[in-house]
Amino acid sequence: MEVYKRWIRRNKDFVRQLDSLVNNLTWFLPDEFAESEIGPEAVSSLVGMITTMNEYIIETSPTEVHTRCAESSFIPLSLCLTLLKDLETSIEVVAEQLYGEKNKWNLIAITEAVKVGIRLVIFRKTGYKMLLQGGETENAENDSDSFSLQETKRQLGKPTGNEESGITKTFHVQNSGNLEDRAISALCSFGKNATMQHPQAIMEPPSKLVERASLWTFLSEKGIPGGFFVTGEIMLIIRPLVYVLLMRKYGTRSWFPWCVSLAVDLIGNSILSATLMFQHCGKHQQLQSSDSEKDELKRRRMLWALYLIRDPLFTKYTRQRLEGTQRLVQPIPILGFVAEKLIDVVIGVQTRYTYTSGS
Repeated sequence: MEVYKRWIRRNKDFVRQLDSLVNNLTWFLPDEFAESEIGPEAVSSLVGMITTMNEYIIETSPTEVHTRCAESSFIPLSLCLTLLKDLETSIEVVAEQLYGEKNKWNLIAITEAVKVGIRLVIFRKTGYKMLLQGGETENAENDSDSFSLQETKRQLGKPTGNEESGITKTFHVQNSGNLEDRAISALCSFGKNATMQHPQAIMEPPSKLVERASLWTFLSEKGIPGGFFVTGEIMLIIRPLVYVLLMRKYGTRSWFPWCVSLAVDLIGNSILSATLMFQHCGKHQQLQSSDSEKDELKRRRMLWALYLIRDPLFTKYTRQRLEGTQRLVQPIPILGFVAEKLIDVVIGVQTRYTYTSGS
């Protein structure tokens, strides 16, 4: 495995181009192989999982400047979540082939429950920070920690008055010697200064300085806004599972699952947006959103467009509008052909829950 990792990191540009080529080639599978839906989806999932693993190996290269903290020898939860998302469409297809359209929701519900569990663990381990890309991207921004680190480095490199004179005196004494002796003397003096000023910063590993707060500690520090923030984030985490369970009970033609899912999305995002907005307007800012978290809120709002292609709205409204638009542009040579193909793709995508779940 280590040999494979070294080869991937050494040829990362080639690996990325190869992964992209293989992903594109999955669209041109032979007709005999594509007759069954399981075959193409299994190949697509396998290629996606290999691409995900290769990208993870490249990003965690020890030669990179921004290296992630090692999480012992286990696979990170964010990577497990991404691999599961690569596999979920194949799970849905297999469940439909084996158990039928109605009973496939049991296996889909299990998959969503596993994803919810992983996201809740990630949410807790990150100190109750907003999940980026559903937990697939690490939310590691912490201004206070980075400031403390920079301040420590600045103080380590800044000698005091007496120690500065000692270093200068050492330089003068060693001035008659060779360059190597002066360099060794300067390094020894600097190491002594750093140890005298910050012995704990040298002796203790940085990982011990960062402790993940418990939920009670987080709520105690952040107060009521923190409680609203946790509530809104948990609502958005469990929303897909609630939607699938309601679809399993009421079916795809019922408006109840669609309305409940939309309501949870709207309420959860509104709570998060209002909490962060009021914090920025107030004097005491217990919660501060980073640029990546602001982008995440925008991404979640864009996912609301998926409700247009979810049943029953798609069957009763969106499809008729798309077909009407197709008839209008059909006489136009190129535009009519493109519109027809796009609508066919949308109709095909709409038949799969995993393509439109936004989870």
